Amino acid sequence: MAKLSSINKNERRKKLVKQYAPKYAKLRAQANDTTLDEGERLIARLKMAELPRNANPTRIRNRCELTGRPRAYYRKFRLARVMLRDLANKGLIPGVTKSSW
Repeated sequence: MAKLSSINKNERRKKLVKQYAPKYAKLRAQANDTTLDEGERLIARLKMAELPRNANPTRIRNRCELTGRPRAYYRKFRLARVMLRDLANKGLIPGVTKSSW
């Protein structure tokens, strides 16, 4: 089980990303728009820099839904490898079987 503070920190980041998503997307589109002149693009980048750091989507860490483990995360199942193996062996994940050859 991951530290509860780390899990809560990640949840706060998710909330901030959701809150600033429209503004972040608008500024990012302006900053990457090559039809605008360099001055307007620079102003958009400076405004992006004024946003909170945790409003950036890249700061969100994928974590296991059950344990909060940040590593060995399978996006398809939203679980860490340890929990995926445990649940698959118990037959709780439909369509997943233990391979043998």
